[in-house]
Amino acid sequence: MANFVAAFSRSNLLFHGIAIGLTAILVWSGFDWWYYQAHQIPVLQRMLFPAIVIGFFLPIIVPISLYLIGKIGRHQGSVWTAFAITQAAILGSLISSIYKAFTGRMQPDFRNMNIDISHNFQFGFLQHGIFWGWPSSHTTIAFAMAFTLIFLYQRNKGVLIGALVYAFYIGFGVSLSIHWFSDFVAGALIGAAIGMTVGKSYRDHREWANKTEERKE
Repeated sequence: MANFVAAFSRSNLLFHGIAIGLTAILVWSGFDWWYYQAHQIPVLQRMLFPAIVIGFFLPIIVPISLYLIGKIGRHQGSVWTAFAITQAAILGSLISSIYKAFTGRMQPDFRNMNIDISHNFQFGFLQHGIFWGWPSSHTTIAFAMAFTLIFLYQRNKGVLIGALVYAFYIGFGVSLSIHWFSDFVAGALIGAAIGMTVGKSYRDHREWANKTEERKE
């Protein structure tokens, strides 16, 4: 609960505000519609379409795997990491779903590529469910997990590069299929705010736990 509130703290609230502002610009300028039409390229679609499946299953598989590895190998760091990215994924899903419940944005329509519906929002409550729309949950979760890992392993360039490549692959992938570009941009910013919050929280707690153990010894 503390990290949920902290994800909307004064510094993180700026990320939410920028996400909303950029969305307005991308929608009103017509960029969303142009981007979606311009990138309906078969080769690109084949390369990025798996992001939908990967972005759904990896947030489940990775934490479970890390937890089991940590428990079996008695590696507390893996267990901490599993808990951290699990919380990041849950908060990413929860917060993006709350936004979707109130914004009700229409998703791209594969059946009719000639009608611009990128401007269509159904503001209210549960006007268009919580599975589609703004921001992209796939992207929010991916960036939340990525930035959590980056904060936990700040000195590890491999983790930094791997986490960002994964997050951007998911974001760009869904922006060419089930989401608009602005859904991806907003999800990335909101997810980053969540990830930084969770990552800092677990990093500080881990450092505190390590110091406590050292004092006992």
